[in-house]
Amino acid sequence: MNVFEKLGVDFGELGFDPERLRAKYRQERDKRVRTDGNNQYQQVVGDFSRYVDDPYAASDSEREPLHDHVDVAVIGGGFGGLLAGARLRETGVERIRLIEKGSDFGGTWYWNRYPGAMCDVESYIYLPLLEELSYFPIEKYTHAPEILAHCRRIAEHFDLYSDACLQTEVTEVRWDDSNEHWIISTNRDDLFSAKTVIMSNGPLNRPKLPAIAGINKFKGHTFHTSRWDYSYTGGNSSGSLEGLAGKRVGIIGTGATAVQCIPHLGEAAEKLFVFQRTPSSIDVRGNKPTDSDWAASQQSGWQKHRMENFTNLTSGGMGAEDLVGDGWTEIYRNLTGMLPPKDFEELSKENMSLATELADFKKMEKIRARVDSIVHDKKTAESLKPYYRQFCKRPCFHDEYLDTYNRPNVHLVDTEGRGVDEITETGVMVDGVHYELDCLIFATGFEVGTDYTRRSGYDVIGREGLSLSSKWADGPSTFHGYCTNGFPNCYFMGMVHSALTTNFCHLLDEQSKHLAHLVAYEKENGVNLETTLAAEEEWGATIKKLARVGERFFAECTPGYYNSEGKVDKKNGFLSNVYGGGPLAFFEILKDWRESDGVAGLVKK
Repeated sequence: MNVFEKLGVDFGELGFDPERLRAKYRQERDKRVRTDGNNQYQQVVGDFSRYVDDPYAASDSEREPLHDHVDVAVIGGGFGGLLAGARLRETGVERIRLIEKGSDFGGTWYWNRYPGAMCDVESYIYLPLLEELSYFPIEKYTHAPEILAHCRRIAEHFDLYSDACLQTEVTEVRWDDSNEHWIISTNRDDLFSAKTVIMSNGPLNRPKLPAIAGINKFKGHTFHTSRWDYSYTGGNSSGSLEGLAGKRVGIIGTGATAVQCIPHLGEAAEKLFVFQRTPSSIDVRGNKPTDSDWAASQQSGWQKHRMENFTNLTSGGMGAEDLVGDGWTEIYRNLTGMLPPKDFEELSKENMSLATELADFKKMEKIRARVDSIVHDKKTAESLKPYYRQFCKRPCFHDEYLDTYNRPNVHLVDTEGRGVDEITETGVMVDGVHYELDCLIFATGFEVGTDYTRRSGYDVIGREGLSLSSKWADGPSTFHGYCTNGFPNCYFMGMVHSALTTNFCHLLDEQSKHLAHLVAYEKENGVNLETTLAAEEEWGATIKKLARVGERFFAECTPGYYNSEGKVDKKNGFLSNVYGGGPLAFFEILKDWRESDGVAGLVKK
């Protein structure tokens, strides 16, 4: 018996056989699993350091080293650091120092200025603090320059530039037992102190390169997408890459970044070769200008309500309305369309899982049909079809990407999951064919699944000389994801032992409010806060127990950074240490904790 038949769904109306799709997904996954897992990538250090040089660095960056004291040091100037600074400022913290390796705030949006860069989550929920700043984005899915400008707007509004250390990298954070504060060292010879440290390094901040044989042999021009070289390509983030006229260009990678820049490359280059390991899911973008009447009609609290509605639906929750109504939330709409809402309450956990899988199949069949409707060449179209569950890889949304493959100068080189074989002095080898190139671009993303301190670029030394790298050698251990025993007044932002949200800024805002509460408590009571080992161990057990919820899903997924390239790393994987009970439930845990008496699970010293 087909396991899906127990749902009582009319399979004739579906138009596909779910069991055959399951088998196809397994087949496509298996041929992409590599024995080297995450080791197929290499660190961008030594000879490869040029790939992380800052092309946007301010030329007048010279300053005297700092040897002062601040109330709170926040490491990272992206949305996480900016939100932490904003919420701290709202509670009355005066001296806040944001430390950022870029020459301005923005984090991801400081570095990612490649042509076509834009957010893929609706800007009305992605850009934080819109109500506080009385600002509405100009489009439903806004482009990178507006996002970067919004980062600067936040910093200016909350006076975060005054004590900032820009174009500065932290080299060590060390607890001073005698003075009970943190000492921060940087590559600018700074040595200043802070009562509290907040680390907002970001989950995707360290570019990575594929460990392809001969990667350093290529004598043409090359760069990573996170350090786009407009001096070579010409143009700007809107396109018009006139410098590529007459050039043979290759790009390795077909993830979210590549999807956005490939249409511009295809428009400009004489020849474009796209080297693909696994196709992305490409849904309709449907961008449009913001309706001024709609914006004016929004009531107080609209952004929080809209964020929570989106997060609920994209994490598997049910709801009476879909405020955003886009490709992210379509699986929910498929689910409610197949089964009456009243039946959801009667479904067993197993049958609910099957119903969700069926809705996912329906969604991805639509994605694959879209490829056929746009791409003219049947072989190319087949290579562009994703055969995996939608959230096995980050879904992409674009209205020009697929059309690009109809251009006669654009060639998809499908490596069938193997990747590029070799890079030579003059091009790229795939399956015995050599592709001559003038320019090679790496759209290979950022390090994930590596140690926290390696990704951050520095170690943290806590009480009695305990280093974070040694404490977390076998994986992170925290209380609620934000603090760890042995490291007083030291807090973490991000997904470690925390929630997973499609809209990452929703998580960061909830965390920033929570951390602002803790810092306010420190200040009001004149204490240092540190979690107990018991609270840490209890939360670790909760994380471990609930992590099993997603283990089967990601184990069956096509390889990618979500599942540590098919190996499902239970120690440092991108999703291996998140709270499995859902983001809204996690936010409620934090809220209830703040509203309880005292600071349960922490010791005051």
